[in-house]
Amino acid sequence: MTERGPERSDANATYVFAVCRNPDPSAVAGLPGVTDKAPVSTLSLETLTAIVQTVRACEFTNEAWQARLCDQRQLERYARAHHDVVAAVAACCPTVPLPMATLYQSEERVRDALANEADRFHAALKRIAHHAEWGVKVYVPSCPPDDSNRSTTPADRSRPAPGAGLAYLDRKRGAQERRERRQDEALQAAEAVDAEVRSLATASRRLRLHGPQLAGERRVQVLNATYLVAEHRAAELTLLAQALGERTGAQIELSGPWVPYSFVGEV
Repeated sequence: MTERGPERSDANATYVFAVCRNPDPSAVAGLPGVTDKAPVSTLSLETLTAIVQTVRACEFTNEAWQARLCDQRQLERYARAHHDVVAAVAACCPTVPLPMATLYQSEERVRDALANEADRFHAALKRIAHHAEWGVKVYVPSCPPDDSNRSTTPADRSRPAPGAGLAYLDRKRGAQERRERRQDEALQAAEAVDAEVRSLATASRRLRLHGPQLAGERRVQVLNATYLVAEHRAAELTLLAQALGERTGAQIELSGPWVPYSFVGEV
């Protein structure tokens, strides 16, 4: 949806944070947005409203943005500024967030481009109204090290005890069976949690599992999902997560409520 704007150092462009319906203008009053050039404001799109800010076009050229992507601190600053505006508007009315750095050459270009997508925006706003996004992550203990290869003394190696080979194979087989059993139990726990939370949610998405974040971490992630949940069921979700943790023995991390970024579709 972003178009390449003019690149003169004195040219302006219009940054679009989100699209909503009937926002309270005071919701964005005083927010810094992504620049100090102009305040965050609203832009009428007939039946919709865009949340916008005038920026210097030269700060958002492809080259400038690629350089910013290599600067973690700068990238985090822009991401936080973008999210702060979206979250402030979403707190007062259903809001469809647009991707960071959605830019148009003028407000008129914004009106033309977004008006063509009005039906999709209305559908997304209807879907997320009075809902929030919640994240659910499920972890189980990692498997202990396989002790079937435990070391033996030189004397043991030179004079293997009778039946040592068979005992070794039995240990290997037992370790493999324990790993498979733990894996099955972990998958069953993940599916049980997902099924019950989905029954409460309006929509859901399974996300890519994360590997261990720290060396030596003693848990494995078996579910990483996000759910669109009606506001009046938030307390029910919290109680359900606690009950599922007790029932499955898994560690369940619940996060939210968030602006429903994952459920607005491609707009």
